[in-house]
Amino acid sequence: MTEMYEVIVVGGGAAGLSAALVLGRARRRTLVVDAGEPRNAPAAHMQGFLTRDGMPPAEFLAVGREEIARYGVELVRDRAVDAVREDGGFAVRLAGGREVRARHLVVATGLEDELPEVPGLAERWGRDVLHCPYCHGWEVRDQAFGVLATTPLSVHQALMVTQWSKDVTFFLHRVAERELSDDDLRRLAAAGVNVVPGAVAGLVVEDDRLTGVRLGDGTVHAREVLFMAPRAVPRTDLLRRLGAELRDTPFGSYPVIDERGLTSVPGLWAAGNASGFAEQVVNAASRGYRAGAAINGELLFADLDAALL
Repeated sequence: MTEMYEVIVVGGGAAGLSAALVLGRARRRTLVVDAGEPRNAPAAHMQGFLTRDGMPPAEFLAVGREEIARYGVELVRDRAVDAVREDGGFAVRLAGGREVRARHLVVATGLEDELPEVPGLAERWGRDVLHCPYCHGWEVRDQAFGVLATTPLSVHQALMVTQWSKDVTFFLHRVAERELSDDDLRRLAAAGVNVVPGAVAGLVVEDDRLTGVRLGDGTVHAREVLFMAPRAVPRTDLLRRLGAELRDTPFGSYPVIDERGLTSVPGLWAAGNASGFAEQVVNAASRGYRAGAAINGELLFADLDAALL
């Protein structure tokens, strides 16, 4: 048998839980499908969320799950593997074999960070190999920073982190210096960033701490922190399957949405990092809240209009 809900939320991160909280409080029968793979799982803490600054991500999500349960929202540990439009709503098939249907569907599946193939990088990810100075800059301030170029756009990251340390080395890695503009080079010089050509061969780790970056020629540059921008891989399979319009960006393809999170497909919503690359936890929660409130309004007025027929 296929179970019927008013709203299914796929993704149990900040965006999905926030949408579910609003919908639960609005007395909507809501199901959250959560595969348990949050993007920020490697991080020991999250920052910049007012009243939750420094809170471990796992604790944040645990509190969120407790809150939605108070309002009767169901949560299932499973993965949504397929979805189709059906009878004016959506039918969602889960990996465990369960099939569920809803009038509205929220995709809050986030994205994955694809790391460069540099030995030792993945093991340090979220510890002293970082990507966001707003998330981690204060905690590592005034240390010796390295920035690993993954594209010519990494210049922006190298310049940004100088707000948190004046000792910054920019490793061009596989980016040729000729790929940088004259403005890039002038700004790097003005910021006091040391530009180092040559591929990075690995990291130097001592006593479970990053102590250096090793180049292909064997040269080691003493560094305590390494920033780099991973390749963002949005989890948008469900959106694609359902025919949502996507837009290409330098950081992946994301759905075209309105200010509430509604995609080009009626009843299909996107929130959090499934809707854009730069959604921090606080932004994702806001996006989820906005989508949840909008969905409740859509359901309410659809039912009122139907009653008038």
